[in-house]
Amino acid sequence: MAKLQVGVVSPEREIWSGEADMVIAKTVEGEIGIMPNHAPVIGVLVEGGVLRVKRDGNADLVAAVHGGFISVAANEVSVLAEAAELGSEVDVAAAKDALQRAQAAIESSQDDADAQLEAKRNAARLRAAGEEV
Repeated sequence: MAKLQVGVVSPEREIWSGEADMVIAKTVEGEIGIMPNHAPVIGVLVEGGVLRVKRDGNADLVAAVHGGFISVAANEVSVLAEAAELGSEVDVAAAKDALQRAQAAIESSQDDADAQLEAKRNAARLRAAGEEV
């Protein structure tokens, strides 16, 4: 069976690369699932989304992805994220604390775009780490 060649990068580093059976990402148009032989596509990733890479016989790779693009062509999937973090790398306690601070800032000021962005990012980090949000 055909496999996908997947690369996940941010400006800071290569997050992960390898073979996969399926990639699931959230774009501005909705969630998209990519399997081998998928039609070529380019999508804009949402801020604070979770990327899931399904690998046969291995645990899913899960990452918090903050903006960027996904490109699919000829069984190659490129995720070019503005920022990304593997779920296994998330400091859960720090992310929970940051989410609580952002939510408090949102409640005290209805028009705080920075706090809303921070809340989205930390909620995604927690979901990528397997936490309930």
